[in-house]
Amino acid sequence: MVLIGGTSNVGKSTVAQVVAEKLGFECLSTDGLARHPGRPWRTPEWEVPAHVSEHYGSLPVGELITSVLGHYERLWPRIEELITAHAAESSGRKGLVLEGSALWPVRVARLQVPRTAAVWLTTDDALVRARVHAAGRYEAATNEEQHLMDKFLARTERYQTLMIDAIDRLGLVRIDAGGGQSAAELADTVLAAADAQTTVGRSSAGR
Repeated sequence: MVLIGGTSNVGKSTVAQVVAEKLGFECLSTDGLARHPGRPWRTPEWEVPAHVSEHYGSLPVGELITSVLGHYERLWPRIEELITAHAAESSGRKGLVLEGSALWPVRVARLQVPRTAAVWLTTDDALVRARVHAAGRYEAATNEEQHLMDKFLARTERYQTLMIDAIDRLGLVRIDAGGGQSAAELADTVLAAADAQTTVGRSSAGR
């Protein structure tokens, strides 16, 4: 089993899919278990629901962080159950790649499951901002739409700062996803880091 954490728009889903393809594993997202208010910008396939606009429009960044961290805390028992059940029933089953921002480092580090590795993808805030601006067509958006994207980005950047602090404090493995590597190259880096781990999220070198 390979766990891939990271903040929103860092590339977790794309890299996880490539890792799963390389290993012949199943690929799942923690978002599929219970989704917190998602992206607050329109796409051709997506209209922003009123409750999502209200969530980002009405709450200050500190409360947005408290809300999402609380959501992940409530979701963790279901994630842990999925991971431990898969590990216990691994005989004859496909392996699993599980990705999501809900894979909070402190909780993952406490897992006691065999044949499980964990990494976190990180990148510069500027790259995440550029991706969100491109996806939401920021320059053509209304002032209100830009405000919602700005709030989403402020929460995303703050989340990554807190996540990196936890990763580094615990000596867990994080991988820079912003160095211009392709998804395939990042997947190979993830697999090499997973192979080097002696316990969940930690290599023999301690990082």
